[in-house]
Amino acid sequence: MELSVKEGSHTPLKTIQFERGNVRNMRIHVLPTDQFKTYAISVYTGLLLAEDTVTPTALVPFVLRRGTKSYPETKQFRERLDELYGAGLGFDIYKRGDYQIVQFRMDIIEDRFVSSSEPLLRQGLQFLGETLTEPAQENGSFRNKYVESEKTSLQKRLEAIINDKIRYAAERCLEEMCSNEPYRLHPLGKLDALAAISPESLFEQYQTWLRNAPIDIYVVGNTTLQEVKELVEQYFPIDRPQSSAYSKKTANPQVGEVKEIVERLDVKQGKLNMGLRTYITYADEQYPTALMYNGIFGGYPHAKLFTNVREKASLAYYASSRLDGHKGILTVQSGIEIENYEKAVKIIREQLESMRSGQITETELHQTRAMISNQLQESQDSAFEMIGFDFNNVLSGAQRTVPSLIEAVNAATVADIQRVAEQVKLDTIYFLRDQKGGIS
Repeated sequence: MELSVKEGSHTPLKTIQFERGNVRNMRIHVLPTDQFKTYAISVYTGLLLAEDTVTPTALVPFVLRRGTKSYPETKQFRERLDELYGAGLGFDIYKRGDYQIVQFRMDIIEDRFVSSSEPLLRQGLQFLGETLTEPAQENGSFRNKYVESEKTSLQKRLEAIINDKIRYAAERCLEEMCSNEPYRLHPLGKLDALAAISPESLFEQYQTWLRNAPIDIYVVGNTTLQEVKELVEQYFPIDRPQSSAYSKKTANPQVGEVKEIVERLDVKQGKLNMGLRTYITYADEQYPTALMYNGIFGGYPHAKLFTNVREKASLAYYASSRLDGHKGILTVQSGIEIENYEKAVKIIREQLESMRSGQITETELHQTRAMISNQLQESQDSAFEMIGFDFNNVLSGAQRTVPSLIEAVNAATVADIQRVAEQVKLDTIYFLRDQKGGIS
């Protein structure tokens, strides 16, 4: 979606300072503010991506949302959210660097807008705490019907990736590129690992996960650090023997010969994806310049990939790039006619070379700075975006703020972007094509 810069449409830029605390080796982050009408609550847990844990860890939140000790039936569970003035509860599973992150999100209206007999933040954290720590059980384990039902839900999600050839090609490119790294694994796990998961084995993995994974609890709203700490102490009764932190290092091997992978399936349109290593991660000084590099190269509709591969050469239905700043990887996604493979590879390589030689116009610089600044400014209008930005700091060990990141992006010169471009190395070319003739 194209973003436009609207002068004066945002909350004035400010340096946001979360207040920090610790309860039983869980990190607490609180932003006291009356900017919003709801409390925004996020709980993050992370585990290093690994073959034996990635699938059960992905399954756990699906099962947790089915019921708790107090509300063991899913209908009761959902009715309780309705009673809390329609509070929202959801979760996401994704990867950041070599970590599989599970994020639970809850938003619940602030007391000043309703008349509630008991403080709503207390009720919200009590419900979320019970969801995480006291799931519905039978025979000392998860309920079998919930596990089997949610295995089917997860199976459908994984099959949906296979059926969506754009997503499938993006995942396969990373899988080939990072074949010897944890990053090759999809955060939702593996289809062939689902069948072996039992309520007992899943419950054991869940307990290990809660006990050992880093846990970060965020609250944004009209509250205080002390209040949140007391509520977490009361409603998150997790026995955590030691503090867990995220490793700041991610595997990023040197590139040798470019890998070229051609996969054949029943498709009519080719999917050409590329994986490149930038060797620049979120905490690095060059990260703001890497944002500019990606934006000019392929991150936005005005970028070189879209303009040259799609518009001028008419070689692609779509062409863009994406930067994973926690891993230091940049990926190219494009959809092409199968016979245009060689031409498309050539012209994408030419755009990489034009970045290295500093062929960047003032218009490209200005538009990219505006796009990145606009997105960062918009993040201050959303409590969950503020939380996500701060969690990136926790995960990477950085101390970034929105104003300082915008300032660094605006300060990046063509020479700075060239220095980033010289570090970017093409690692893997992946092409998904039809079953007939041609390239093998």
